[in-house]
Amino acid sequence: MAGIGAAPAGAASWSPKSPPMTTPWTNQVPVDKPLPEYPRPQLTRPDWTNLNGIWDFAVTGRDAGQPASFPDQIRVPFVAESALSGIQRKITENDKLWYKRTFTVPSNWNGRRVELNFGASDWQTTAWVNGTRVGAHKGGYDSFAYDITPQLNGGTNTVVVSVYDPTQTGGQAVGKQRVNDVQPHNGGGIFYTAASGIWQTVWLEPVAAAHITRLDMTPNLGDSTLRVTVQAASAAGRTARVTVSSGGTVVGTATGTTGSPFSVPVPNPHLWTPDDPFLYDVKAELLDGSAVTDSAGSYTGMRSIAVAKVDNVLRPVLNGKFVFQTGTLDQGYWPDGIYTAPTDAALKSDLQAHKDLGFNMVRKHIKVEPQRWFYWADKLGLLVWQDMPAMDTGKSPDAAARTQWESEFHAIIDQHRSSPSLVMWVDQNEGWGQYDQARIANEVKAYDPSRLVDNMSGVNCCGSVDGGNGDVVDNHVYVGPGNTAPTATRAAVLGEFGGLGYRVPGHEWFPGGGFSYEDQPSVSALNDRFTGLIDGIRVGQLPAGLSASVYTEITDVENEANGLLTYDRQVVKVDAARVRAANQALVNASKNPAPPVTLPTGQYKSLRVTTPGYTNKYLRHQNGLAFTEVVDNGSGALLKNDATWKVVPGLANGNCYSFESRNYPGEYLRHRDFRVRRDANDGSALYKADATWCAVAGNGGVRLTSANLPGSYLRHIDSEVWLATPGGGHAWDNPATFTEDTTWAVETPWAP
Repeated sequence: MAGIGAAPAGAASWSPKSPPMTTPWTNQVPVDKPLPEYPRPQLTRPDWTNLNGIWDFAVTGRDAGQPASFPDQIRVPFVAESALSGIQRKITENDKLWYKRTFTVPSNWNGRRVELNFGASDWQTTAWVNGTRVGAHKGGYDSFAYDITPQLNGGTNTVVVSVYDPTQTGGQAVGKQRVNDVQPHNGGGIFYTAASGIWQTVWLEPVAAAHITRLDMTPNLGDSTLRVTVQAASAAGRTARVTVSSGGTVVGTATGTTGSPFSVPVPNPHLWTPDDPFLYDVKAELLDGSAVTDSAGSYTGMRSIAVAKVDNVLRPVLNGKFVFQTGTLDQGYWPDGIYTAPTDAALKSDLQAHKDLGFNMVRKHIKVEPQRWFYWADKLGLLVWQDMPAMDTGKSPDAAARTQWESEFHAIIDQHRSSPSLVMWVDQNEGWGQYDQARIANEVKAYDPSRLVDNMSGVNCCGSVDGGNGDVVDNHVYVGPGNTAPTATRAAVLGEFGGLGYRVPGHEWFPGGGFSYEDQPSVSALNDRFTGLIDGIRVGQLPAGLSASVYTEITDVENEANGLLTYDRQVVKVDAARVRAANQALVNASKNPAPPVTLPTGQYKSLRVTTPGYTNKYLRHQNGLAFTEVVDNGSGALLKNDATWKVVPGLANGNCYSFESRNYPGEYLRHRDFRVRRDANDGSALYKADATWCAVAGNGGVRLTSANLPGSYLRHIDSEVWLATPGGGHAWDNPATFTEDTTWAVETPWAP
């Protein structure tokens, strides 16, 4: 690489602004050439010039033409609202952003076309080179490029870029962006500071007149091939050759027509998985006869994703095998760069944090990251659910907005369709800007049949409408985990749950302004509650048919304080080893499922305490409430009857159980306001759910979890019986001997 970029006259005096919080990488960003890594890992060329750095900058009215002067300087590719840009000001729908810089083209590029590339710019971008308009683009999340060869002058060239971003006042995809004050402030809720203008790398690259523009690669494990389509420009009559190699050794090669799929053999493929994210090297060449006229490097992973019946339950299968997908909601915001990570190491770090905490999946929430983020997901081994960024909430988009949104969605699919980590497209979220859910899901599946499709994340939430199709049914339950049941045609996933909050002093975006779905009083409480949720999924929801879960969220974001890490990435709030162990136990349970725990229905049984020191006590009712009491052969008949229960199929779920009183037929063990009691069946749905208990394995017995509050257990404490939650804040949730107190031995009945 040899490129020359002339810095603006005022660059020497440029300085960043002070961010509200500093990340470990804030002060590692070069003034010139930030994010110096080649930005497109799945289509690489050796020659390029990075145009990131200091550009002249101006803000005008939205309808103004090019300004006569550019009084400010901005560090590209950081958005104008960010501290790292050096601007840090609020941008509204009445503003237009203007960028300007000069460059020269290396002499060894002579004879090739020169393209001006943008990783992404939000939202309506127009570019001029040496005073001539070279193109315009609408879209905030996809890359675009212009051939600027005719405009080049052989010496110092000037590029000017304008960007108009109406954020939520327009009709376009905006995700979580809202026009807010850029300084920390109270409020904001689940929406955050806008990100206007250029926010990904800008670069120049020389290409041949006939050149490769994209590689569409789909592994086919059925015949051990890589299905490839080489997209190319000005390549009529040319053929393409694709070579797959590993460690420098060629494993397969094939030629075909550009623009049409052909297969490259990959014999005995080394499969890509989160545990073993093996990547092959790929080389693509354009041929004119036998002469190579263009080549590009890439990589691929051999893996498949589908839904299939596993033990008669529909589940997502990776390489034909079910593995529970445990991940987090990852929103991709930064206190210093907002939409843009300060460095490539920072971009990688959030994904590495997932791996360190034992997650195998990440849901990228209504934002699309730079292509290097996908490279790191591919390299590190994380399954990716990619959301299409939503339009504004509470609005029905008009025809023009719908056309634009779908066009952007297709562009995003094209840009990332070859990434092995990406396993599911999430079309819409909680009904935000929703329309035509079923049609869109069908179209996305037809456009990319190699991946799963989620027509709506949070079909049970917020007025969303379920299209009824796609590969998964996706619920949101806070705190959760709730009950999401698979259907005959869709696997069950928990698209959002958790939201446990803990504010770390000195690491709050707006001190005192943080909120969560359930505040935790201490780090130990956060650890207990979080691992309790993961364990509850493992012992309850996984056997009941749940196949994936997405915890909210990996980091705090502005005033949202429910991250496992703080917003500045300086503090990991949870015990990483403990969280990793809980996640690994969940994944292992899906790979090696334990046999279901069954109880003998239609028979009388007694439930004995297994807590050491109390193993002579049994569950009994007295005056309508549940207690534990010592029962032995000398006990009276009333106590023995009170301590005897008939096991029957669950009143609310036949796969679970209900416990009918021996001496009060028609009355069952149920929870109400957390206290467990014996109540008469009033026939209501609430009663039946309260009186239904699902059995899971316990050490030396069985644990009984509530059917309608899964993850909460039948527990004795101080001789009283409660519905207790691991990590909960009540006295009866005390973590001491929690597992032992919630494990019951099913014994011969005291009153047959």
